[in-house]
Amino acid sequence: MPAASTILVVEDDAIVRMLIVDVLEELEFNVLEAADAAEALAVIQNAAQVIDLMMTDVGLPDMDGKQLANKVRELRPVLPILFASGYAENIDVPPGMQVIGKPFSIDQLRDKVKSMLPA
Repeated sequence: MPAASTILVVEDDAIVRMLIVDVLEELEFNVLEAADAAEALAVIQNAAQVIDLMMTDVGLPDMDGKQLANKVRELRPVLPILFASGYAENIDVPPGMQVIGKPFSIDQLRDKVKSMLPA
């Protein structure tokens, strides 16, 4: 059986972050957490840390999720990025990035994450 994929969850709302982390851990992913873009970039900059997918809220306190994604792509050009947004239909995202609308079900999250991870 392959090693579990590692997902970085960036979400400033602690309760929402905890729920997402719980769901992903139940789906047997390894999960890293960041409360804002600065924390996320600190994790991303650690070259030794394996990350297979970053899931980020669009609305973060220190910069928006798209700005974060642009910075992340400079460091990890092929990292898949999933945006979570209450306004999913209004977001244009670059190639290799996808959006999941909030609120989302556990099944929606699982299917979206699995579809974005390398087989």
